[in-house]
Amino acid sequence: MGLTVAIPKGRLGEQVIEMLKSAKIGESIDEKSRKLIFEDEKNNIKFMLLKNSDVITYVENGVADIGFSGKDMIMENNSDIYELYKMNIGKCKLSVAGIKGKKIFMEDTILKVATKFPNIAKKYFDSKGQKIRTIKLNGSIELAPILGLSDVIVDIVETGNTLKANGLEVLEDMYDISAMIISNRISYKFKRKEIKEIIELISKEDECND
Repeated sequence: MGLTVAIPKGRLGEQVIEMLKSAKIGESIDEKSRKLIFEDEKNNIKFMLLKNSDVITYVENGVADIGFSGKDMIMENNSDIYELYKMNIGKCKLSVAGIKGKKIFMEDTILKVATKFPNIAKKYFDSKGQKIRTIKLNGSIELAPILGLSDVIVDIVETGNTLKANGLEVLEDMYDISAMIISNRISYKFKRKEIKEIIELISKEDECND
C-alpha cells in the first residue's frame, strides 16, 4: 500500500522537502514547478503540496495518510488525528504581545484579544480566569493594539523583531511550538509499517536540526 503525504507550502515545506530528499525520498518534488502532486514511484509515495492551513483537513479526512503541520495549527483546529513525531524545525513560541507595560490579567474586565488563533487564546485565558473577547484577524495583527482595535494580540513569535519594529513586546509566552508529523487515524491502523518507516527516515535527518 502506498502512502500519500501532505506537505505545507512555504518555509516549513521547504525544510521538509530538503529532509525528504536527504533521506532519498521525494526526489521527484520540484518546488519550482506549478504542479501540486508529485509521485515517487520508487518508494510508492505520493506527495501533495498544500496551503499550510489545509494540511490537517486533508489528513483528518483521509485524503493524505500523513502530513507536516505546526503545533499551533493542530491546537487551533482540535482535529481528530494522531500526533506522531515532534520535529526540530518550525520552532517558535505562541505568545501574548502588546504595548509595553500593558496589563493582561484584570479582574472584572474583558480583555480584547486580536489573533489568528481564537480557540487557543480562549482556552489559555480561560485557564487563567481572564475573560476575553477574541477578534479574528488573518494578517497585520500587530496593528490591532496600536490602533486600539484590541488590548493585546496572541501570535507566533520567532525573533520578536516585527513586534519591536511596531513598538510592541512579548508580555507572556504561552506555548512552545514546533512542526509535527501527523497521521490519519485509519491510515495509521492499516499502514502503520509504512508510516513508521518514513518517520524513521525523517527523524534521522531531523536530528541534525537539534
